[in-house]
Amino acid sequence: MIQTFEFSPFQENTYVISDDSTGEAVIIDPGCYEQVEKEALSQFITDHKLTVKYLLLTHAHLDHVFGCAYVKRKYGVKAYLHELDMVIFNDVPTRCALYGLRGYEPSEIDAFLKEGDQFKFGNTVLDVIFVPGHAPGHVAFVNHADRYVVGGDVLFKGSVGRTDFPYCNHADLINSIRTQFFTLPDDYVVYPGHMDPTTIGQEKRTNPFVRL
Repeated sequence: MIQTFEFSPFQENTYVISDDSTGEAVIIDPGCYEQVEKEALSQFITDHKLTVKYLLLTHAHLDHVFGCAYVKRKYGVKAYLHELDMVIFNDVPTRCALYGLRGYEPSEIDAFLKEGDQFKFGNTVLDVIFVPGHAPGHVAFVNHADRYVVGGDVLFKGSVGRTDFPYCNHADLINSIRTQFFTLPDDYVVYPGHMDPTTIGQEKRTNPFVRL
């Protein structure tokens, strides 16, 4: 099961992916900023009797990590991020101050992930792929059995991730999409960091930034 929550003024997508046979789950990109958002996330997990095993981050921009401290404390899990994104993660308090966001609770990363890693929970497996560009250490999580990718801010329906932030690289982003996303089968669903899901095939055909 994949449950999507749209959190914060940035309308960021937080995902809870659970294994149907065991109830084990992962949380990806906890963007819950307000207390009511944190409670909505935890209530869903309680209602479905889920056991959270991992906290996974596609990248470290502030809207994707607002709830890291809360999730770590609530569920006693480690937070995983690519090492190249630590420069962004460490700058989140400064960025929050610039936006006037005073409710951010700083957190820590417990372990680094890299391309080729696998996260297993119950009978579900997520493979890590490295997709830099929007952020230097951006990764995505692919489930080949159920044919989907949780892609963060790489590829959107009809668009791509921004590259006007510090440490972004537009050429790297386009290369990541073409070599990592567009080599997946057309029917794979893309669950992005913002907006609605799409498919690899749809974006190959119609995305004005990278269509083939």
